[in-house]
Formats: sequence, C-alpha cells, structure tokens
Amino acid sequence: MSAPADSGTRFGRVVGASIVGTTVEWYDFFLYGSAAALVFGPLFFPEQDDFIGVLAAFATYAIGFAARPIGGLVFGHFGDRIGRKKLLVISLLMMGGATFAIGLLPTYATVGVLAPILLVTLRLVQGFALGGEWGGAVLIVSEHGKPEHRGFWASWPQAGAPAGQLLSTGVLALLAAFQSDEAFVSWGWRIPFLLSAVLILVGLWVRLAVSESPVFLEAQRKAEEEAARTGEVEKAPIVTVMSRYKREVLVAMGARIAENVSYYVITAFSLTYVTQVLGLETSFALNAVLIGAAVHLVTIPLWGALSDRVGRRPVYLFGAVGVGVWGFVFFGLLDTESFALVVVAVTVGLLFHGAMYGPQAAFLSELFGTKARYSGVSVGYQLASVVAGAPAPLIAVALLGSFTDPNPMRVSIYLAVCAVITLVAVLSYGETRTRDLAEDKAIVTKQGRSATRV
Repeated sequence: MSAPADSGTRFGRVVGASIVGTTVEWYDFFLYGSAAALVFGPLFFPEQDDFIGVLAAFATYAIGFAARPIGGLVFGHFGDRIGRKKLLVISLLMMGGATFAIGLLPTYATVGVLAPILLVTLRLVQGFALGGEWGGAVLIVSEHGKPEHRGFWASWPQAGAPAGQLLSTGVLALLAAFQSDEAFVSWGWRIPFLLSAVLILVGLWVRLAVSESPVFLEAQRKAEEEAARTGEVEKAPIVTVMSRYKREVLVAMGARIAENVSYYVITAFSLTYVTQVLGLETSFALNAVLIGAAVHLVTIPLWGALSDRVGRRPVYLFGAVGVGVWGFVFFGLLDTESFALVVVAVTVGLLFHGAMYGPQAAFLSELFGTKARYSGVSVGYQLASVVAGAPAPLIAVALLGSFTDPNPMRVSIYLAVCAVITLVAVLSYGETRTRDLAEDKAIVTKQGRSATRV
C-alpha cells in the first residue's frame, strides 16, 4: 500500500503546517544571508576593508551550514524513532529563538570581538535547527497524501523557501525604502530579526494541530511487532542509511549541487554584486530579488505537479541544464543596470532553480525506506548544503576577484560545473515517481538481516 488518502480538512492542515513552518524557518535563515550581504560586514567586522569585510560576513553565513548535517543527524534519528511532528516543533522553536536573539546582539563597536563570537554561535544554532526542519516538513506531507499527487503536495514545503525569502527581502526592502542607509545600518536591520517572534507563534500554533504521519505510524507498529516476535532491535536509522542507502545519499547530494549553488548565487551573491560592483542602491537589489522570489513561490508547485505527470528526472534535468546555461546570461543582464533586465535575470534564474526544487522533495523522499527516511533525506540534503550552498556566496565573491576589477565569467563557469555534477547524479538513478512510500526496507535487526518489508 502507499500513503493513505487523508481527509481534505486534515490534509490541508498538514500542508499548511509544513509551508508555514518552513516559511518561518527560511525567513530566519535567509534574513541572515541578506543582512550578511548588506550590513554585517561593517557592524561585526569593521576593522577590515569593504571587500574583506563582506568575505568575513559571508564566512559566518557559511558557518551556519556546517551545523546543518549535525542537526539532520540528530533530528533524523529521533524523527525516525519517535515521529516527524515532535521534531518539527522543536526545530521551529530553536530557529526562531536564535533569530530573535540576533536582533538583540551588540555590535563590534559596543563589545568588540565578543560581537562576532555571539553572532557565529547563534548562526550555528540556526543551522542546527534548519538541518532538522526540511526533512520532517517534506516527509509529513509526502507520507500523508495520495501518491499520484506526491510531487505537487510535497513541493509546498519547498515553496516555504521563496516565501521566507519574499518575507525577509520584503521587510528589508520596506525598511530600506523608508529609512536612510545610516538609520538602517544603525538600528533598522534589527527589526526583521525581532519580527520573527510573531512568525514563530503562528507557525507553532499551526504545527501543534497536525497529526503524525500515518505511513510512519504503520512502519513503527510493524517494527515493534517484529521486535516483540524476534527479541531483536532495529539498528539506528543512520546505520541503516549508511549500510543500505549509500548510493541514494550520494544521488541526493549530487542532485542538490546545482540547485543549492544557483539559489545562493542568484539571491544572496547578486545583492553584493549589484550594490558593491555596480554601485546601485540597496533597494534596487532587494526589489529585484523580491519580484523574482514572488514568481518563484508561485511556480514551484507547478514544477512539482509537472513531475507527477512526466516524472521527476525530466523536470529536474531541465532545471539543471537551465541554470548551467543561464549563468552566462545572468551577469550580462545585471551589468546593464536596468531594473527590468535585472528582474529578468533573477526571475528566469529562479524559474530554472524551481524546476529542480519543485520535484526535489518527492524525489528525495522516494529514495529511502520509512524507518530511515528522515535520516536519509536529512543527511543527503544537508551534506550537500555544506559542500554546495554554504561556500557558494564565499566562492562567488572570491572568484569575482575584487569589486573594482571584477571577473563574473568565472562565477558563470562555477555554475556550469555545478550543473554538470547534478546532471550526472540525476541521470545515474532511475525514475522514482511510481514508488510506494510504504514499502519499507529499513527495518533491520542487529544481525543485519531484513526483518520485514512493509
């Protein structure tokens, strides 16, 4: 059997809880990325010149990614043992609390070197929480809904990423429009961080109302029955992942390389390029990303729905080829300094990204068995974040060379190489959209035998 069809009301609540929660968490995470591009350099690393200060700010941005695989391991382990819902509530509280605290941080001018230390600490908490968020959010939807529409419904938590980007960039753009640059750098940047407290309460209220995944509950029941019958205990989920799903972890990682790198180049690095290289106003850059994020939000579920009809692979491959080619157009459009063409550059780039991101949740969910699925998708997803998304803005800035004599062609080549890696990974694995999520190969005894297949 596959995931049971839930009642419309209950399933709508599940989808709502997943997208509200991921929106809140990505709002928090992307807010940091935007702030790193715009203000964290002079506030927390003022003794460096502008170029080195931005590099240092993006380095702290990357540090948050280092904690994500650890968060994925911890949340994945307990999510596969005790359920998806409890872990989703914990991740939301951790992420929101850290973001709120960033809004209260003293700057280097006030407490010296303690300021960047506190900033890095809170960034690590953010990364740890986000490491457990994504897997639980997409699984609780994938395991509730009808299999024939899995790509569409599982893409809704994915839409939380551009929704969070839209919120964070929108708040920053609003502040930039009504504040002077001096006021924004002095205190205005704190407002969106403090506003996360309101979003946390909304997300928590919605998430507490959802039911646990029925596929997980059934797999857990069968595992307990088998343990009672044989007296043997399941291996830890991560052990099962590493012994049975090594190939799937590598495929998941490879599939994410182009998707992850392109997103941060288009949305985070582009802010630095437009403001530092082209010398345009902060509001110009933020508004362009804002429009692109709005289109991205609407189209991600459409890509997910298309993957239900034609398969995960064709849609994903289209997106990978698209970002690889578009990287050579992207900077030429930015260099025109035309707002309309900059919007086109960002929006089309995000459309190609969405072709990968839309079907990604269903694709990765279909790679693993139920009792190791949270761990499997979290490990594959978050390890890719460390090697791809974490250093992406940093690598892009370094490849650029300088703000006065930039070489964006090297960044375009970087995107193309990442696209090739993703193409190889996706082409190396078969189509997954017809897989039954309830067929679970993950119940493994201490002796390493497959105890049952459910």
